[in-house]
Amino acid sequence: MIYRILRVVARVFFGVVFRLQVSGLENIPRQGPVVICSNHISNWDPPLLGTPLPRKIHYMAKEELFRIPGLAWLITALGAFPVKRGGVSKESIRVALRLLEEGHMLGIFPQGTRGETGGMGKKGAASLAIRTNAIVIPTAIIGEYRLFRRMKIVFGEPIDLDEYKNGTSESLEKATDRIMEGIRKLISANKA
Repeated sequence: MIYRILRVVARVFFGVVFRLQVSGLENIPRQGPVVICSNHISNWDPPLLGTPLPRKIHYMAKEELFRIPGLAWLITALGAFPVKRGGVSKESIRVALRLLEEGHMLGIFPQGTRGETGGMGKKGAASLAIRTNAIVIPTAIIGEYRLFRRMKIVFGEPIDLDEYKNGTSESLEKATDRIMEGIRKLISANKA
């Protein structure tokens, strides 16, 4: 209930303040496990991405945020769960796998940190998607979060990772490269 109310508030906010434009919503499956893989340019990205989606999206959020009174309750209600930075958090991976196995949607920023999407991605998104047979949707956030300047979200067509299911490190690297290339192509094709 809180999620739905805040999503309506966010739609109004992002629609007015950042003139949000969305395309590709038809590429989002209405049910089943989905991994939304997006570039990461700002702390605004998670609520921005969740705003137009017809389903609740879950995110890993840095553990420190869950120590802030009030914020921990809010971000948990919004679908976030903690991840330790600087290493692999087995508990956060378990939570992510459970969410996907239950047919939920997970938002991941494969580049790991905010910035340009020119570098290498981390293998976590590909690994989670392959292990749970989740649909991977490459996504581009385009804009600069300036007041009354247009922000765009482009949800691309699903990426087929079937050829990478043998689970080797090399396969995961290739699957990750494919996801990152999908994101880069969306950015390049949709920049103003």
